Amino acid sequence: MLVVMKAQAGPADIAQVCERIEALGFKSHIIPGEQRTAIGITGNSGPIDTAEFEHLPGVAEAIRVSKSYKLVSRETKPENTVVLVNGVAVGGREIVLCGGPCSVESREQILESARAVKAAGGELLRGGAYKPRTSPYSFQGLAEEGLRYLADAREETGLGIVTEAVDTETFELVESYADCIQIGARNMQNFSLLRRAGRSQKPVLLKRGMSSTLEEFLMAAEYILSEGNYKVILCERGVRTFADHTRNTLDLSIVPAVQILSHLPIIVDPSHGTGKRDKVIPMALASIAAGASGLIVEVHPVPERALSDGYQSLNPIEFAEMANECRAIAELLADKRRIASLQKNDLGLRGKRAINGD
Repeated sequence: MLVVMKAQAGPADIAQVCERIEALGFKSHIIPGEQRTAIGITGNSGPIDTAEFEHLPGVAEAIRVSKSYKLVSRETKPENTVVLVNGVAVGGREIVLCGGPCSVESREQILESARAVKAAGGELLRGGAYKPRTSPYSFQGLAEEGLRYLADAREETGLGIVTEAVDTETFELVESYADCIQIGARNMQNFSLLRRAGRSQKPVLLKRGMSSTLEEFLMAAEYILSEGNYKVILCERGVRTFADHTRNTLDLSIVPAVQILSHLPIIVDPSHGTGKRDKVIPMALASIAAGASGLIVEVHPVPERALSDGYQSLNPIEFAEMANECRAIAELLADKRRIASLQKNDLGLRGKRAINGD
């Protein structure tokens, strides 16, 4: 259920509604909006009588939310959520570019990568200090040493850090270094890890699982929001299909689908989504055209020498070219929206003139 407050409702009114929710044994979630504040209710196993809240001061209405993902749903919050990562607005009017290597291999490597991302106009730096790998014999990351190198790169370049937490045991350590904590595709339904991320104060980048449906993806985000962390960014990174010409099948149709159903921002990972360097830039451009709020792309100073995922990593020159082309598409789409708005206003003005006989 969602309790929508009146525009003039004050903090005392909101507090009284929250107290009533908690007295009933449920959990309240305050969701500020552009015009009015709403309060989500979770923890109920069945329907709640709207009369419990409609008589309270400052309450405009109580609405039953039909979606199983209540807090993630656009029914709960019609306005788009914008998540700030180290001062960078993800989900705002500008596209956000996050780049960096699959894994942190050395201090020199991550610093060189960060400089390349910064020079191309990127705002965030990705890099794994802990790497869940298919083979136990593959490079698993540098752990805290890698986190320290990421912090050094942030200090030099100012880029915010996006890095993965792979389990609850090391979550607090990752949290102490990261500006945004990534939950990878393999952990999308690791519910204890999702709950731990929900208790964090840091933004969370949640990647779609390799075989997950749209509803499962949104329900995973619901786990995080239900614990009180509303700073969640969704990420499409490709799903497993019968196709063998790419590593995964990048499902760009999920971008507009998410935007209809949820207020959370969604970005795209064309590196894991394709697994092949020559396909990364075309699918990055398609992602922006589909309406994604940004990209997370693997960039390595010398991809041929990368300890992981070098075959899908761009070099600095390729990343800069991609960044320029993505901005051109974003600007084109923004111009088209402005033109459409002007045409709509012009049609409205002409209609008024026709009615008035002008």
